Amino acid sequence: MLIIGLDPGLGCTGWGVIAAQGNRLSHVANGQIRTDTKAELPARLVELHDRLTALIAEHRPEGAAVEEVFVNANPQSTLKLGQARGVILLAAARSGIAVGEYAARLVKKAVVGTGGAEKAQVHAMVQRLLPGARIAGADAADALAVAITHAHHLASARRTAC
Repeated sequence: MLIIGLDPGLGCTGWGVIAAQGNRLSHVANGQIRTDTKAELPARLVELHDRLTALIAEHRPEGAAVEEVFVNANPQSTLKLGQARGVILLAAARSGIAVGEYAARLVKKAVVGTGGAEKAQVHAMVQRLLPGARIAGADAADALAVAITHAHHLASARRTAC
């Protein structure tokens, strides 16, 4: 099963595609979608949607996972993040992909073993879980961590159902 993980952002959205076969995970691709910071908000949202839709068409994932929005000190930043996340959910849903949503603490716990893990620990574990992957930056590493979390969640659900 191919899974695309997404770390939402208006300026930079990280993405990562993994293949999950039972408990075995392998890296397929990863990267970042950057929007033009000088463009108006609607144009940036359209660009994010179009580029993500093209990625989904290229990789044809069977599942998607998105990190949930966290509230930060600047309400404007939180609002823009929420709008980017909405576009990401729309692109996945329009492609017919079921979407899992995960809080950052849950992602950290799934990948590292503790919800209070530092970003560096998460990125080190992603590299360990997907050996040989050339990761295109912190946002892509976060997206791969979200995809790994989704794969673990799906595997647990299958074991529980049996």
